[in-house]
Amino acid sequence: MLTWPVASGSLMVGFAVAAATGIRPLGAIVMIVAVAWCARRWLRAAGLGRTVALVLVYVAAFVLSHLIADTLSAWPSVLLAATVTGLAVWALADAAHGRAGAPV
Repeated sequence: MLTWPVASGSLMVGFAVAAATGIRPLGAIVMIVAVAWCARRWLRAAGLGRTVALVLVYVAAFVLSHLIADTLSAWPSVLLAATVTGLAVWALADAAHGRAGAPV
């Protein structure tokens, strides 16, 4: 199963939940559950090193989306973070291991 849609989508859904409810921790819960789900799959398919790298990319994209939100506005910064995350996940976990036939 591909994990990039879950990883990148959870950044967008988490933001949408936080924005719609006004309760930021609800958005954080969405993101924590999603990245934990992904990390379990990455660990099995891509190993510990890539899993750590991808979790760090996820967290860094989340933080950077906050830093650039004043310049780009909220949704564009979230979309950029989701795109970067999705590309990294595809490159480091989904594409390489999906071709080899390993379950992701």
